[in-house]
Amino acid sequence: MDNKLAQFAKQQFINVETYRRNGQGVPTPVWFVEDQGTLYVRTVDGSGKIKRIRNNPRVRVTPCDMRGGPLGEWVEGQARFADAAETKRVDRLLTRKYGFQKAMFEIMSKLQGRKDTVIAISVR
Repeated sequence: MDNKLAQFAKQQFINVETYRRNGQGVPTPVWFVEDQGTLYVRTVDGSGKIKRIRNNPRVRVTPCDMRGGPLGEWVEGQARFADAAETKRVDRLLTRKYGFQKAMFEIMSKLQGRKDTVIAISVR
């Protein structure tokens, strides 16, 4: 595992900081998985994170507690939207990691008619 990724092992949350058009950072704690050197986050399509990444793919990430309190060092990264094959793989990995909690969130999302997008983050 890459040295920059080592701090994310066995963590439940990461704080993903995306950037507004004016350059102001917006940190958001989220569930994640790491696979083959990439961090993956699943979020509601159309969320602020998605809009900000479309405008600027630069992000910063750090392991955090459920409220976003940093538990490690911030590292720079580049975000992109995952393709269909990655999305399927990430969904299985998230299910394995978060189990029942993920199932409950999926039920709520379906009832609310929400669609999700997977973000792939490469750290530098």
